[in-house]
Amino acid sequence: MQNIPDQRIIDFINEHHVLTLATCSDNQPYCANCFYTYLNDDNTFVFNSDDHTKHIQDIKGNSKVGASIVLETKTIGKIQGLQITGKLEEAFNENLTKAKKAYLKAFPFAILTHTKLWLLKVEFFKMTDNRLGFGKKILWEKK
Repeated sequence: MQNIPDQRIIDFINEHHVLTLATCSDNQPYCANCFYTYLNDDNTFVFNSDDHTKHIQDIKGNSKVGASIVLETKTIGKIQGLQITGKLEEAFNENLTKAKKAYLKAFPFAILTHTKLWLLKVEFFKMTDNRLGFGKKILWEKK
């Protein structure tokens, strides 16, 4: 595995805009779908979420999360999906400025909402890409 994610992973991330975030609190798993933008240089996803949501309440006790992005298709040879693990934190200071600029560029309508941005700092990717061969996996782990 290399320190910079494989370009095929980055390209897949940049072709999509919704991830499913998985949290766990008191042994109870939970999933939420989030519009995201991705900061290539930081290997970080940015999304908007209110403090009162279940997934944000969950991460206050356990900031380790899972996530996935998937291409919906019934064609076996076109299946692609990305599994992600990392840590979630609120965007602050210089991270907030960079994150807000990127998020509002991707989703300009968000300027009309209360924008509280969160950062999913990636620690691991596993991409399945059947276009490369059935069940082909591309792995990346933060070193």
